[in-house]
Amino acid sequence: MAYFAAVLARTEDGWDVSETELDDVETLVDLADLAREAAQDDDSVLVFIEQEDAWFAVVRVDGEEDPRIFVSDGAAAARSSYGSVLTDELVDQAGESEFGDLDNLVAELEDEEQAQEPEEDDDAGTRGGVPVGPLGDSHLLSEFGLPSEELLALSGEGAVPGDALEEIAEALGCGEVLEAVR
Repeated sequence: MAYFAAVLARTEDGWDVSETELDDVETLVDLADLAREAAQDDDSVLVFIEQEDAWFAVVRVDGEEDPRIFVSDGAAAARSSYGSVLTDELVDQAGESEFGDLDNLVAELEDEEQAQEPEEDDDAGTRGGVPVGPLGDSHLLSEFGLPSEELLALSGEGAVPGDALEEIAEALGCGEVLEAVR
């Protein structure tokens, strides 16, 4: 599967954007380290990942803080090697995410159902233990001018992940720079 990944480092002059390879990324720690290498001081760094218009993710790294993650479609991302790095982490931290109570309930229902059935789509809105639809911290771009509601709308049914990343970049003020590296 083809993917696109870019690192956006916040600087005094705006955003510095560069395309990146994720070949050496096997864990969230690897991805956070890749982002931190692009940071100036402890400024914010974002990593945009998009896979064949199936899903997109935004990872935010601020200094040495834990990365914040948003994935447009958790179940779709979980089926890819790069996306599963993110969704596995989000499912592991389900009790800490904004969807924590829902994730915990879904996990309990799934445990009961998996004992009875093979791994398939289910009525609880999950696939293989990962929720279908948005997953993670939808507020991670709010301080940059993109409210949670808008990020969730860009992840909604019928949204095109590549177009969503362009709209996010426009809202951040780096649309033209992102387009130049695509």
